[in-house]
Amino acid sequence: MARLADYFVLVAFGPHPRGSGEGQGQILQRFPEKDWEDNPFPQGIELFCQPSGWQLCPERNPPTFFVAVLTDINSERHYCACLTFWEPVDPTQEVVCTEDATEREEDADEGGQAWLSPTAPANPGQLFAPKTLVLVSRLDHAEVFRNSLGLIYAIHVEGLNVCLENVIGNLLTCTVPLAGGSQLDSVEEGARTISLGAGDRQVIQTPLVDSLPVSRCSVALLFRQLGITNVLSLFCAALTEHKVLFLSRSYQRLADACRGLLALLFPLRYSFTYVPILPAQLLEVLSTPTPFIIGVNAAFQAETQELLDVIVADLDGGTVTVPECVHIPSLPEPLQSQTHNVLSMVLDPELELADLAFPPPTTTASSLKMQDKELRAVFLRLFAQLLQGYRWCLHIVRIHPEPVIRFHKAAFLGQRGLVEDDFLMKVLEGMAFAGFVSERGVPYRPTDLFDELVAHEVARMRADENHPQRVLRHVQELAEQLYKNENPYPAVAMHKVQRPGEASHLRRTPRPFPRLDEGTIQWIVDQAAAKMQGAPPAVKAERKTTVPSGPPMTAILERCSGPHINSARRLEVVRNCISYVFEGKMLEAKKLLPAVLRALKGRAARRCLAQELHLHVQQNRAVLDHQQFDFVVRMMNCCLQDCTSLDEHGIAAALLPLVTAFCRKLSPGVTQFAYSCVQEHVVWSTPQFWEAMFYGDVQTHIRALYLEPSDDQVSPSQEVGEAQSQDDERSALDVASEQRRLWPTLSREKQQELVQKEESTVFSQAIHYANRMSYLLLPLDSSKSRLLRERAGLGDLESASNSLVTNSMAGSVAESYDTESGFEDAETCDVAGAVVRFINRFVDKVCTESGVTSDHLKGLHVMVPDIVQMHIETLEAVHRESKRLPPIQKPKLLRPRLLPGEECVLDGLRVYLLPDGREEGVGGSGGGPALLPAEGAVFLTTYRVIFTGMPTDPLVGEQVVVRSFPVATLTKEKRISVQTPVDQLLQDGLQLRSCTFQLLKMAFDEEVGSDSAELFRKQLHKLRYPPDIRGTFAFTLGTALTSGRPARAAKDKGPSLRALSRNLVKNAKKTIGRQYVTRKKYNPPGWEHRGQPSPEDQEDEISVSEELEPSTLTPSSALKPSDRMTMSSLVERACCRDYQRLGLGTLSSSLSRAKSEPFRISPVNRMYAICRSYPGLLIVPQSIQDNALQRVSRCYRQNRFPVVCWRSGRSKAVLLRSGGLHGKGVVGLFKAQNAPSPGQAQADSSSLEQEKYLQAVVSSMPRCADSSGRNTLSGFSSAHMGSHVPSPRARVTTLSNPMAASASRRTAPQGKWSSVRASGRSSGLGADVGSRLAGRDLLSTPQTNGAPPDPGFLRPQRAALYIIGDKAQLKGVRPDPLQQWELVPIEVFEARQVKASFKKLLKACVPGCPTVESSPASFLRSLEESEWLIQIHKLLQISVLVVELLDSGSSVLVSLEDGWDITTQVVSLVQLLSDPFYRTLEGFRLLVEKEWLSFGHRFSHRGAHTPAGQSSGFTPVFLQFLDCVHQVHLQFPMEFEFSQFYLKFLGYHHASRRFRTFLLDSDYERIELGLLYEEKGERKGQLACRSLWEYADRLSKKTPVFYNYTYAPEDTEVLRPYSNVSNLKVWDYYTEETLAEGPPYDWELAQGPPEPPEEERPDGGALQSRRRVVWPCYDSRPRVQPDAISRLLEELQRLETELGRPPERWKDTWDRVKAVQRLEGRPDGRGTPSSLLVSTVPHHRRSLGVYLQEGPVGSTLSLSLDSDQSSGSTTSSSRQAARRSTSTLYSQFQTAESENRSYEGTLYKKGAFMKPWKARWFVLDKTKHQLRYYDHRVDTECKGVIDLAEVEAVAPGTPTMGAPKTVDEKAFFDVKTTRRVYNFCAQDVPSAQQWVDRIQSCLSDA
Repeated sequence: MARLADYFVLVAFGPHPRGSGEGQGQILQRFPEKDWEDNPFPQGIELFCQPSGWQLCPERNPPTFFVAVLTDINSERHYCACLTFWEPVDPTQEVVCTEDATEREEDADEGGQAWLSPTAPANPGQLFAPKTLVLVSRLDHAEVFRNSLGLIYAIHVEGLNVCLENVIGNLLTCTVPLAGGSQLDSVEEGARTISLGAGDRQVIQTPLVDSLPVSRCSVALLFRQLGITNVLSLFCAALTEHKVLFLSRSYQRLADACRGLLALLFPLRYSFTYVPILPAQLLEVLSTPTPFIIGVNAAFQAETQELLDVIVADLDGGTVTVPECVHIPSLPEPLQSQTHNVLSMVLDPELELADLAFPPPTTTASSLKMQDKELRAVFLRLFAQLLQGYRWCLHIVRIHPEPVIRFHKAAFLGQRGLVEDDFLMKVLEGMAFAGFVSERGVPYRPTDLFDELVAHEVARMRADENHPQRVLRHVQELAEQLYKNENPYPAVAMHKVQRPGEASHLRRTPRPFPRLDEGTIQWIVDQAAAKMQGAPPAVKAERKTTVPSGPPMTAILERCSGPHINSARRLEVVRNCISYVFEGKMLEAKKLLPAVLRALKGRAARRCLAQELHLHVQQNRAVLDHQQFDFVVRMMNCCLQDCTSLDEHGIAAALLPLVTAFCRKLSPGVTQFAYSCVQEHVVWSTPQFWEAMFYGDVQTHIRALYLEPSDDQVSPSQEVGEAQSQDDERSALDVASEQRRLWPTLSREKQQELVQKEESTVFSQAIHYANRMSYLLLPLDSSKSRLLRERAGLGDLESASNSLVTNSMAGSVAESYDTESGFEDAETCDVAGAVVRFINRFVDKVCTESGVTSDHLKGLHVMVPDIVQMHIETLEAVHRESKRLPPIQKPKLLRPRLLPGEECVLDGLRVYLLPDGREEGVGGSGGGPALLPAEGAVFLTTYRVIFTGMPTDPLVGEQVVVRSFPVATLTKEKRISVQTPVDQLLQDGLQLRSCTFQLLKMAFDEEVGSDSAELFRKQLHKLRYPPDIRGTFAFTLGTALTSGRPARAAKDKGPSLRALSRNLVKNAKKTIGRQYVTRKKYNPPGWEHRGQPSPEDQEDEISVSEELEPSTLTPSSALKPSDRMTMSSLVERACCRDYQRLGLGTLSSSLSRAKSEPFRISPVNRMYAICRSYPGLLIVPQSIQDNALQRVSRCYRQNRFPVVCWRSGRSKAVLLRSGGLHGKGVVGLFKAQNAPSPGQAQADSSSLEQEKYLQAVVSSMPRCADSSGRNTLSGFSSAHMGSHVPSPRARVTTLSNPMAASASRRTAPQGKWSSVRASGRSSGLGADVGSRLAGRDLLSTPQTNGAPPDPGFLRPQRAALYIIGDKAQLKGVRPDPLQQWELVPIEVFEARQVKASFKKLLKACVPGCPTVESSPASFLRSLEESEWLIQIHKLLQISVLVVELLDSGSSVLVSLEDGWDITTQVVSLVQLLSDPFYRTLEGFRLLVEKEWLSFGHRFSHRGAHTPAGQSSGFTPVFLQFLDCVHQVHLQFPMEFEFSQFYLKFLGYHHASRRFRTFLLDSDYERIELGLLYEEKGERKGQLACRSLWEYADRLSKKTPVFYNYTYAPEDTEVLRPYSNVSNLKVWDYYTEETLAEGPPYDWELAQGPPEPPEEERPDGGALQSRRRVVWPCYDSRPRVQPDAISRLLEELQRLETELGRPPERWKDTWDRVKAVQRLEGRPDGRGTPSSLLVSTVPHHRRSLGVYLQEGPVGSTLSLSLDSDQSSGSTTSSSRQAARRSTSTLYSQFQTAESENRSYEGTLYKKGAFMKPWKARWFVLDKTKHQLRYYDHRVDTECKGVIDLAEVEAVAPGTPTMGAPKTVDEKAFFDVKTTRRVYNFCAQDVPSAQQWVDRIQSCLSDA
């Protein structure tokens, strides 16, 4: 029995000691006055009676009741029931408190009910003070307390004739049964009826099981107040130890909500701070760091605002606020959604029927009490599902004297399949769960509803999952039991209690609450105590039983682990492989090994492996030979590599006994065990793993201890067998339960003996584990401290790799072993010391938890260092012997193919190439073989880093894997530490990332020493950043090849600058003098014409300021006529050639200026004096003097003043480029408001010059010539004086809506640009200017063509010149009258943003490690984050804007940043879009040479070519431009003569430093280095090309790889591409990969060995299939599977060669076919030509490529190879012109050495020994006296030379094996030289005879 109430207290209002207006509680009386021994009086009751503070009140409030909860130091809860009523204040108290009454009137009392009373108080000045009756109890019977206190109050108010002292005495002496009415004899005992002696009667029902919480209606109320989602959040928050705060104006509700939340947590107990009602004085408790559940009156909400980590539930408002910094993990799916659904069914049964057409009659909802139990039942089921099978993960470590139980968390998570689940992880780590294990883990104890549920009902719950009605039925059954527990005897529950009358509190009570007589009450209490002493002590009758364990656990959700679901077949493979290993069938095992290693990714296979190996250990087959040992170790390593540090699936645990069993004999007396080869795994350094293992083993031994049959029990063997089998089935918990049941019956001695036995069992296990841990923690080579450091418990290998880079070992190990003492150097003793510390900490922990005696513990501490030391000594011998083993045979290194001139710097270092984030190489979702990881070597050459090797997976076959990139493109190199794929050993590695989108992630083989790896890094670095640009491959290449020629002296780097500058002018003059026929379409002259200057050239006089001395001419001007064509590719003249084509002026001195031309070519910069980064010849307005240019240039950054770079053929508008403005300049003009001060004279003169300059540009435009007579200077000065006359001349344009279509334009898609709105307001810039252009609404719908509001727009023409400048520069610009240009400020990105964006793009396309979610979405997300496409979009957008402006006849000056990055991109794109010439191969080359090279884009700086640029990093401005061209190419595939491959080729080689073309930052630097002229001027026949253009030309002649077959240009086509990001595509240059041969852009390397033709296959029979498998990411698909046209051209060449004809150049063939096709197309008699892609097709349709066109006779599909000129002009002359234009690019070109060819033709020649016959083109050269041969007629590179001086005789020959079969025998002849005999075969007998004669005549001539 227990006391119903411990104390009765009367608390009243008292004045505050410090005299403040607040009162305080005073305890008037308490009974009993002295504390109970078992239960001292709780402190601070007076605070809790009035949680809002003690205050007087101006009127009498109704009485209030609530129950506060206090928790004492022993975590016992005391329930304080408080009934408060109000009494008038006597005058003495009133005096103290009146002054503050006014303030108090504003406040409500704690319930907020101060003003509810309907009647006014009798006396207006009267105040009322609170008084509280408190009942303190350890039992939670709130209703009984309410009734009892209510009765006492009623007796007082109603003045009943009952003695209060008796009632209170009875209350204090009342006893109730403890728990479990059903266990007592009668209903009366179970449901105790009490009376307090006032004619009342109450029934107290004790819960049947006291472990189940009593919730009454609190849970149901909580759900009603907050809703399902909110309550679930609070539930998860409380379980995961977050702080929860309830707010409400009602104290009763706060108490109920807290009680409800606790009831939901059952069977876990909340063990943190729990204060349902927190008094105002204690609010600072809320800032405690520990979790809590607290209730606070809503009046104090403001004080809770600044709590940052508290979840606030507002019960009155129904909201739950979770702060940003708090993350509440939710329940694991599917439990979350299931729970949610069941809760909604319980709370809202109508929901299921809401949609029914004929809803059933309304069902009665459960009563609130019943609903409360149903909600609790849902949560009880939830816990049963969450914790199902938890008893199978309990480790019983000790049984006697008290059970010690540990929970194996990792195993539980692993078996439930919830390893990654955040919620369960936190719950299992929490305090509540620790309490749950210690309370419920005990095997022998009373059980309750939860134990039954988790053991027996789980299968039912799983079966019911998809049947809502069955779930509901189960919930109701559980609810019934919970309800029965709270109300065991519903029939008896009758209360009869006197209540005070209605509004009794308003009556004037005759007197205040009386002072009670202490003596009377004390006497009643003493009497009861005496009576109790006589009675026998009440023992809580408990029915203990063995707790059922239930079925073994299953995963919550059967998660399929992707491709590794283990089928029986895979397990079969694992078993077979192991049996092969043990049977010694090593070849068979080797075949299966890769499949096994792949299968071991799955859990079942790993378990299977452990079981199989275990069987072999049991059969005493643990001693292996070397090969077997290697196999077993590899498989074990593979198993362990995926183990996390916790080993959730028990794999490491299963392998632990095996690694100490398998061994091999190294020499007599030295044995190596497997553990020395599997140490490299993080699991071995995790203390939790060792603890779980230890406890598991201890449990096994303790179980065995009690299962041993006792000695005295001798029974027949059969019985023993049966008993044994029964014993085997009993779990350790069953055994423990049995022992606990017997424990009280045992004698004292027996008990001691059992305790001792258990203790020594634990102790022996501790010694065993100290040994085991030393095995796995001490590295084989104890000097190699790296192993230890890796396992320093740092977990993730990535983090370990970071620690590898640092040299100090202290930090990394200290964390895991002993924070006080890390170890500084890597001596053996330190390794030993760290391991000793690790083991000692483990021993301390497990032994104290398992109750090992202190003597034993001390002994262990002494033993551990000895164990470690002995083990180290053993290992030294093993290490020594293992070094003597013969090494495993490694595959032979494959040597890479090198370019001519490329040399190896470092020979192959053995490495493994590991897979990175791109999954193609590993046979991922795209299928295909697992090419990576591959085993091979990395080579460092003067040009590239190359990996060549073979896949480690033998099933892939003999595929060679090559991955390489040019050294110059390396952007990031970092050291990593990775596991080698074969042995799973941790090795140092390197990750090299290249800006050509290659990544080499390599692990060095163990044979590669760290010094070799370091040397590799150093050499790589040296090659990447050569001290001087002459150290790059493009330079060293030539010197390596021409070592025969003495190197030129350094000072004579090239002609002097002065000589050059004169020469430059002269050369330019020559080019420009030539008059081309002006056609609509540019038609470059044939090569043969380009060699000799036209007649006019000779007469042309040049006047240059200095005289030209003949001696200063460059070597190039003295060239042979045949090489003169090379001069035409001189960059300067390339510029000039282009200027001439565009009609942009002539070169003349200032004296004889041709006035007719608006522009002229000025040599003012020929000495590079004005601007270092500009070319020597510039186009400037005719009217500007050279000396003025110097001053203009000062206004611009880098002196890059505006120069013309292109002129529109149609509108004659010009495009200019310049650097950004300095502060002065146009911006200065517009900003200056006052008259200039005298000090500004110089700056102003520059500004004036600049203004004149711009005016000159404006005047040079045809339509402005008439209006340019106005005196602009005076206009300018008046502006300076501040007369702002609004005038339509100068404006700042804000671009918002697209431009209106101009009438002159053809059918462009409408709405692309439909208006440029000019804002003529003088308020300066609108805020949205640049931002709009920056892409917000530039492509919005066009405005209707109504007149805009501003008058500036009404004039007939637009501004003559638009200046596109950076918004930041043009800030604060005022529009200035009388100027004719407009500023267009735009927002552009800077170079550093390009760099950052590219870095992210590189990471997105080539991630370093596999992403967590390898979905396409993750790639797209990282692509979006890089913002690369947004930058492309901006560039295209600005370019299209400029194209529009130029097309409408306005000139544009692009003046952004320094004028060499974005300016270059925009200007180049504009020209490409506007002028079809630049879309030809030659034109594009010209564009790049002119705008990028001559105008000084800083290739070396942006490409970080030198150590100086190293810090700035790689900024791919040029690559970005190429990407823009690629986007346009995709949208207009028929407008470009070059293919996409050409763009990729340029993108690769602009960074590769293979050619000199893209080196250095400007022409000035190139001349200074002697590059420009030397490269172009001297023809080096056999040398590798130094110029990229020359290389591309040669390649184009051989193969159409750069040519676009769908090229069918429209004449005047101005391209307007779509630029929205949605229209852009990711360039496949970034993502494609060819592992067969590395990047395909070095053409010599990319051509794999030719396949033998069908008929020559060795196995004979031409029927053999020519099919071959093409693998993505391995083969180059375009090459393996070429397009039809390339295929036909190749076929033609092959057939011609077979016929013995020299193959024709592909371009000639192609042009001929086009011509024939065009002629066929015309006379077909129909109205429409049969060709398809005619130019009548509207432009945006054309962009989509080929489509069908219906003709009169059915549908004909034919691919037109060139479009007609236009639908109107189909005359043959224009056709011829169009056809010639493309063919001339290739064909008119004289083959080299033409003048030295005496006789030539095709001959078959037999190769050297064992080589086949081949057709070659032979040239007999009388002059040089040699017979040369070439591959083809057009080749310039000679394949071989026969010196006729060595020829002895020419004689008829005989056919040998492999000779051409169709040829007559007489056509064979031999040429015998002093060295060897050459066998030849002509096409027929006469030609053979002719050859013999010719050779003979040469010999006789000599």
